Formats: sequence, C-alpha cells, structure tokens
Amino acid sequence: MGAVHLSDANFKKEILESKLPCLVDFWAEWCGPCRRVTPLVEEIAKEYEGKFKVAKLNVDEGGKTATNYGVMSIPTLMFFKNGQVLEQIVGSVTKAELKQKLEEHLD
Repeated sequence: MGAVHLSDANFKKEILESKLPCLVDFWAEWCGPCRRVTPLVEEIAKEYEGKFKVAKLNVDEGGKTATNYGVMSIPTLMFFKNGQVLEQIVGSVTKAELKQKLEEHLD
C-alpha cells in the first residue's frame, strides 16, 4: 500500500482518529535529507502494514499542520497514538533506528 499522503484537510481523520499507531514523515521536495529518508519510510509502510499507519506530509502543502506541531526543521518523523504525539525524531535516521522506535510504540 505504501505511505498515505496527508494534507491539512485529512490529517485529523487519517492520523488523530486512527485506530493504529501512526508514523508521520514531515518533508519537502527541496529537502536533501528528506529524499534520503523517503525510501526508508516507504519500506517501513509496507513492512508494518496493518500494525502501523505510515504517512507523509509535505510541509509546503500542509504548512498549517506542520506549524501546529512545531515542526521547525525537516525531515521530522513523529509517532502518534490515540491522537497524541509520543515521540519525534528530527533529521536523518537509519532503517534500523526507525524500526527500533516503531517496535517500542507497538502494543
């Protein structure tokens, strides 16, 4: 399935009301480190399908949501559960580090 494309309009429904824990990648086209994280996020989306909802929010399109969550630099990865932010990672991350964090947030 891959990562869900988010916008200011669907963020509440897709993330805050999700029954699954969520990983949101705040990114932008012009961001070099974001382009390095994107393939990892897509792989994680496939590997954790049914366990975690993985989504991407382009900050240029979803600026209101990014501002609401205090995203100051990208890439920022945020973990949500029951509508609450559990944790965030700012900057590049390895797949192993990302998987470790996902496992920590699974029930």
